[in-house]
Amino acid sequence: MWRNREFVKLWSGQAISSTGTVITAVAMPLVAVLTLHVSPVEMGVLAALNVLPHLVFGLPAGLWVSRFSLRRLLIVADVGRALLLGAIPVLAAIGHLQMLHLYLVAAAAGVLTLLSDTASQSLLPVLVARDDLMSANSATLFTQTVATTTGPSLAGALVTAVSAPFAIAFDAISYAASAVTSVLLKEPRRPVLARGQALSLTGGLRVLYADPVLRALLISATAAAACGAMQAPLVVLYLIRELHWSPVLVGIAITVSGAASALGALFAPAYGRALGLGRAYITGQLLASLSGLALAAALTPLAFLSQLLTGVGMPLYGVPQRTLRQLLVPPALLPQTTAAWRTLVIGGQTAGALASGLLATAVGLRVTFVLATAGMLTAGLYSARSPLRGYEKGPSAGD
Repeated sequence: MWRNREFVKLWSGQAISSTGTVITAVAMPLVAVLTLHVSPVEMGVLAALNVLPHLVFGLPAGLWVSRFSLRRLLIVADVGRALLLGAIPVLAAIGHLQMLHLYLVAAAAGVLTLLSDTASQSLLPVLVARDDLMSANSATLFTQTVATTTGPSLAGALVTAVSAPFAIAFDAISYAASAVTSVLLKEPRRPVLARGQALSLTGGLRVLYADPVLRALLISATAAAACGAMQAPLVVLYLIRELHWSPVLVGIAITVSGAASALGALFAPAYGRALGLGRAYITGQLLASLSGLALAAALTPLAFLSQLLTGVGMPLYGVPQRTLRQLLVPPALLPQTTAAWRTLVIGGQTAGALASGLLATAVGLRVTFVLATAGMLTAGLYSARSPLRGYEKGPSAGD
């Protein structure tokens, strides 16, 4: 796989831009708070604009990506985001930065990220041999995990050193570097639609629901994503208020989760080959589901165990899940199904995150963790009773 120059170009561009993206995820809210002194309502709008493009334009994005060169879409998305994010430090330097600018950048960059992510996930199985798909997905997830784990500390250091607006300039530079790797990329000939296949707004949804394995994968993943999002926003609050942890201890727990996730991504291909793709997905999902119960026990060792389970479990089911979709979906329809998948899963996460605060207020943090865990376990048990259970390796995507 690493001898495949085109994959290395795609992977390296994603690795570079992933770190920059995490820097902006930390620095942009700090620009709003420290530089523009915004209200909580304005902060909520900014956060919503990061998610809204995926919900509003998710299905149309599948059509757009299906009709244009994937390489050119990657270039346009990288250059566009470099220019958008680069405008923030420039406007701050001349004293004209306003909250409206952050809104516009968040929304426009969100659309470009949607297109870029859909294009890159659709391009990967075209560049990589079928037998290398799981390893390629593992490498991609590993770099994203490392960026997510180390990026916030780097962002904090940059904000301290050069201020929040100018920290975002590093993300703009990372997208410019990613654009260079995309320019150098040689895109293979696009797969053509087979007889009976057609592009449509809901075509991706139909493909996902028509196949029994993909349908089980979609339902279980969407339900687990929604329940996981009910839990995730409350973890830090719970550790500090209920368990009375210090910020240092919270930071260590988050680092444990990140390190476990990186290790899980490295071992995911061997895990998937040993158990088969279906069983690897199911057991990884069940493993991650148990984290909420460990948290609800309100014991420090089990709280650390919770972060370990979350970290390890996510790549153990995430890598097989993505590989299954790439193996089972006809290549020409992959952009549509990828966009449809992201729309439903991100929609589930959004609904879960909104429900988490309401549930925690009504029944308390520990009960919320138990309810979220019950939902995740139900999703895992559903997938365990589905055709996924006996699934080892997908047929040719063109079959």
